Amino acid sequence: MKYYTSEQISPRVRRITSLSQEFMYLIEGEHEAVLVDTCLGVGNLRAYVESLTGKPITVILTHGHVDHAMGAPEFNKVYMSSLDNVIYTEHQELKVRQEYMEMTLGPAMPDLEELEFVPPQPPDFLELKEGDRFDLGGIHLGIYSAAGHTPGTMAILIEEERTLILGDACNHSTFLFDEQSYTVEKYKKSLEKLARNVQGKFDRVYLCHLASEASSEMLGGVIKLCGDIMNRQTDDVPFTFMDYTCCIAKTVDQRFMRVDGGIGNIIYSVNKIFEHQIGR
Repeated sequence: MKYYTSEQISPRVRRITSLSQEFMYLIEGEHEAVLVDTCLGVGNLRAYVESLTGKPITVILTHGHVDHAMGAPEFNKVYMSSLDNVIYTEHQELKVRQEYMEMTLGPAMPDLEELEFVPPQPPDFLELKEGDRFDLGGIHLGIYSAAGHTPGTMAILIEEERTLILGDACNHSTFLFDEQSYTVEKYKKSLEKLARNVQGKFDRVYLCHLASEASSEMLGGVIKLCGDIMNRQTDDVPFTFMDYTCCIAKTVDQRFMRVDGGIGNIIYSVNKIFEHQIGR
């Protein structure tokens, strides 16, 4: 079974796609390479990445969720915000990973033995924080807080290519409904800060689900949508994900793109719009 495929999408960036359709990004400089995210921890990701580059590999995790961080223990040098340690620890359990794969793959779910999963390990990673900068040789990566989807979510700016990796932080279906995610009100403030910090520094946006590339107006579109939610100017299409019942802010088509032509969407709980609703 071929679990990963890849495609060169820019002079320095190769997009890796998993069987369950998560996107990872391998960024190569003259001296080092960075892998952004590690998927579910199956399919021997390290061996696959090493077949693509002979350079030393550093992993940067955008956040600690099951579909992004579980392959990290395969690698020797991994960065993640410790704000997501609790999430990572909860999501690394084998049952969580199997349930996610069954949900996303359905009948295409491969018959995997427990030994084929990367074993659960404590999140003993190097600290990733806003303001960090990675020099790969001829290409530099800047780290920016993009908290909301999780407390430790980070965006990555590929400086020379003027590309911002938003991942799950801000996209066509931003999940903002579980216990660890921000309220819409707090998320809006987080995105406004991010937008100020990266203003004028990027022309392209990479995501981790649905479509790998998005409009450079994604940040502004989702900030505006936060305001629509707070003003109750939304369609609130019912949506269920695993054990959560929530709403899609704006109506979408079969490709999960907004039918009104707007950029970006949020899946949220009506009980987590404002800070006062959760008492913090």
